[in-house]
Amino acid sequence: MTASSAGVSAEAIAHFRSLFQPLTHDGLTALAECYSDDVDFTDPLHHHVGRRAVMAYYRELMAEVSHCHFDFHQQHTQAERCFLEWTMHYAHPKVRSGRTLSVAGCSHLTWQDQRVCRHRDYYDVGEMLYEQLPLIGWAVRRIKQRL
Repeated sequence: MTASSAGVSAEAIAHFRSLFQPLTHDGLTALAECYSDDVDFTDPLHHHVGRRAVMAYYRELMAEVSHCHFDFHQQHTQAERCFLEWTMHYAHPKVRSGRTLSVAGCSHLTWQDQRVCRHRDYYDVGEMLYEQLPLIGWAVRRIKQRL
């Protein structure tokens, strides 16, 4: 039985989670090792294929934010699939004067040979970004209240 058919190990998931507590530029090399060469990464704003593209995205993200860390609340694992429920805490100097903001979300990870080969994040982009912007934020919050 190969590692991929046995499912993902608890150690691989724990290591992956630890790299987001906090997510730092210095931790990106270790994070890269958690992904397969052909990883498919999707979040509400981006889609990247391949470890190089995903890591370029993380580098760009880390260049923009003041800090970013994740609190993990629930983990559901079945064979090679894992769902992680989390709250991301982040600060960006151009958003809300650099104050720390929080957004809830979930990651759906598919593992092969103890590496992530598919990573899909789900979160509310309005809550994370649009609601934090002047004028646009007021309009988005107002629309959400009316729904």
